[in-house]
Parts: sequence; structure tokens; C-alpha cells
Amino acid sequence: MSIFKKEEVKEKKLVGPKTPMQRFLEFMKNLFFAAIAALLIKTFLIETSRVPTGSMEKTIMVGDFLLVNKFIFGSSSPRTIPFTNIVLPYFQLPAIREPEAGDIVVFEYPGDRDVLIPTQIDNYVKRCIAVPGDTVSIVDKVVFVNGKEAWRPPNILYLNPYTTPEKVTNPRIFPKNSHFNEDNYGPIVIPKMGDKISLSTENVEGWRTIIDRELGAKAVTVEGGGVLIEGKRVESYIIKKDYYFMMGDNRDDSADSRFWGFVPRDKIVGLAFLIYWSWDPSIPFSDFFNLLGSVRIGRIAKLVD
Repeated sequence: MSIFKKEEVKEKKLVGPKTPMQRFLEFMKNLFFAAIAALLIKTFLIETSRVPTGSMEKTIMVGDFLLVNKFIFGSSSPRTIPFTNIVLPYFQLPAIREPEAGDIVVFEYPGDRDVLIPTQIDNYVKRCIAVPGDTVSIVDKVVFVNGKEAWRPPNILYLNPYTTPEKVTNPRIFPKNSHFNEDNYGPIVIPKMGDKISLSTENVEGWRTIIDRELGAKAVTVEGGGVLIEGKRVESYIIKKDYYFMMGDNRDDSADSRFWGFVPRDKIVGLAFLIYWSWDPSIPFSDFFNLLGSVRIGRIAKLVD
């Protein structure tokens, strides 16, 4: 046997089989790196989201689980501590493109119409109808953007055969005191960053929540017949963010921008693009085998548009 072969045998004997502790540590190391990779993918590339309501049926159904493309609109670091409503400072990467009319968008719910900060941080799924600077109007349930009838989704759904007349006001509609209803709405201009809006005691209620949210406090007041922002008398305000108008494809059963207002750009999470799982959520998880039997095979791996 040559000197080299003897040295090789000695080296193998020195290494020897791994101890249980060494195998455990190697497993934990691999698990750690796998967790880091999964976290990076979830944070910057692909998010998952489930569909809790029927506002997008039949395009998306309750019980569908979605994959969300985050990097297309600009991925961000985690915005909240998981399973809590604690908001974290975050940074956002540049977007490949901006949201467009027709996109099915996942976004953080901005809050009820007159609420400064939502009590619960939830992700919503709706279709983008209009982008910053567009003018939206709804006439007898038909949506118009910039004076032209908007594209109708192939699975658009109307549950109510009747149309609410134009003169009937829904007090729950956005903006406050607008005299619109869900079937006859607008026209209303979607604000964009840099827009200068005139403020008066007549229209301030329509802008109060947006301004308060942008400034992060109850900043708007009305005193002595004039409008004040942070205690200073003003006649105008410069919009600081871009906004979007969202609606559900299930038009008569959707709480959307008609009711709670515009979605700011920084609340948009990503673009929904694929159903990776679907079953009947009305079956409790405790009845697992029936729940498993309700899996909608035909919806799995279906693209959403």
C-alpha cells in the first residue's frame, strides 16, 4: 500500500461516523437556513392570502387560497409583528410597475370611512377599478372611468335585480355627505400625489379622514366658519399619496371603495395571480375528513384574472 493510501485511510478513521449530537446540530442548521429562505421568499417575492368573503365571487370564491406576487408592486419588509396589530417601521423596494385598472389586488384594509386607524389589520382582495387622477362614476350599476364604460370582468355578478334610484342617498357611502348610493355614484376624482384640493366647510367632511390619515392624527377641525389643519386656518391641502379605487366583482355584495374610500399606494401588498388551494370553509376543521372531501380540485392551480 502506498503512503498516500495509508494517509487516506487514517483520515477516514479520524473523521468517523457522526454522533447523534452532530446530526442534530446539522439538522437544526439546515432547518434554520430553510426557514430564512422561506422568510425571504414570503417577505419579498410570494405572499399567501385566503379569501374570507364573497365580494369577488365568482372570480374568486370563499375558501380559495391565493398566491400573491409581491415584488411586482415593490416588496416591503414586514409591516407588522405576525399575529398582532403592532405596526413596524418598514422599507419598500422599487416597483416593477404600478397597479392598473383590472388588476386583482391584495391590500391592507385602510379602515372604515370615518376611522383614523383600523382596529384590525386585515388583507382585502378586490379589483382595481381606477388609478390616481381617474374620474369614476357609476350609473345604474354600470361603472364609467374617465367618461367611458369600464371593462366588465367575465365573472361579474349582480345579486340584486333592482337598481337604487339616483336620488336615494345611502348615508354609509363614501365620501361622507356625498348623497351617492352604491348603484349611482359619483362622479368622483381619485386623488394623486401633489393634487391641490380646495377646502371649505361645505366639502371638508369628504376630505377629513384622508387628511387625518396622511398626517397621522385628528388634524382637521372646523372653527369660526373656516377649516383648520393642525390649528392653522387653510383653504387648500396638497395630497401626499397616490390613491386607488377598488371594487368587488360581486357588485351587490361587496364592501369596497364605494363605502370606505380610496386605498393609498403604500397599503397595496401585491397582485393575486394563482389559486393554490380551495375547499369549503363552512365545514369546521374539527370535521377534517369531510373538509378534505370538499376540496375543489378544479380550482387548484387556476390563474385569477
